[in-house]
Amino acid sequence: MNDSYGSLIATDTLRLQRSLPGPIERVWAYLTESDKRGQWLATGEMDLQVGGNVHLFFRHADLSPQQAPVPEKYRDMEKGAGMDGRITLCEPPHQLAYTWGESDGSESEVRFDLSEQDGRVLLTITHSRLRGRDELISVAGGWHAHADILVDRLEGREPRNFWVTHAHLEAEYQRRLPH
Repeated sequence: MNDSYGSLIATDTLRLQRSLPGPIERVWAYLTESDKRGQWLATGEMDLQVGGNVHLFFRHADLSPQQAPVPEKYRDMEKGAGMDGRITLCEPPHQLAYTWGESDGSESEVRFDLSEQDGRVLLTITHSRLRGRDELISVAGGWHAHADILVDRLEGREPRNFWVTHAHLEAEYQRRLPH
């Protein structure tokens, strides 16, 4: 498990960082290309221009060959879940941002910043406009688990099961994030 826990940078904003093997164009492809993104986050098309549509389809059980049951509170995602948004920033291969959850009325924004650092790529994920502590905890656990799976994929390791990792991380963020 990566010890780089996300932190609150505002009451409604989480930031998480990971050091990844490059080059930066490779990491960009894992953010923007459906087949590569589907190995760590979600598949789906992105119209890579400001105002372009984003559709993500999450199949958390498919992110690792290790299988485990879906936690009861996320049972509605057992067969997958879709999310729609719009691109708000696109500057290849350094910055990408889009709205998150636009179709269900819970719109927030996620931003990815990539920078070259010591022969590697620093990925900074910033998720803002989150509503309430429960959403912050779920999102923190989710991004942490997804980012760890991305690290595993890019480092050539078998990724851990998303749901097992997420459950552990949610409990840890419950403890770490202020009330």
